[in-house]
Amino acid sequence: MNRTKFRILFATVLALLTWFCVILQFYISTDKFINIISYFTILCNSLIAINLSLSAFFPKTKLGIFFSSLSVKTAVALYILIVFVVYNTVLRGIWKPAGWQLFLDNMLHVLIPILYILYWLFFVTKGKLNWKNVFYWLLFPLVYLIYSLIRGLIVNWYPYPFLNASILSYGQVIINIIVMLFVFLISGFVLVAINNKFEKK
Repeated sequence: MNRTKFRILFATVLALLTWFCVILQFYISTDKFINIISYFTILCNSLIAINLSLSAFFPKTKLGIFFSSLSVKTAVALYILIVFVVYNTVLRGIWKPAGWQLFLDNMLHVLIPILYILYWLFFVTKGKLNWKNVFYWLLFPLVYLIYSLIRGLIVNWYPYPFLNASILSYGQVIINIIVMLFVFLISGFVLVAINNKFEKK
């Protein structure tokens, strides 16, 4: 099997696995649909499923071309990397999932992030990325954080403890957001550096 066929097979299997896990999360959850989709984890895993599906099966379409681009694939790698790091270092101990929830907890926060990052490292063709791309990539998490605060103020529900302004002060939440954006920024620069180091000449 040549590299191209293996890349497509890897992307296909990972896309199907991610779709399965995201859909199963909606199916087994007792929470509201809008609450589930308001988790950054679900949004980022959905992005992986969409990204891999379109770039593998519909690469010639406008959306396929968009999601096949190096910048978009690197942005998705950045987002899922943050999901992996933040959940496993900060959030893992706040609840004790069991059964299918335990399975999905590890799939969505550990295995799928690792597999997508490996996909980005070994199968995404590296070209020149400009450092300013990192600032464009910050738009998605920034919009997400603002949305979470506004919706939380309205419905008194927050997806993550560090955003919970009903318990923390708004000053503390703003500090937490600044720290999160800084983590995104630094991680984005690291990914650009890795990409440019292995850029195909």
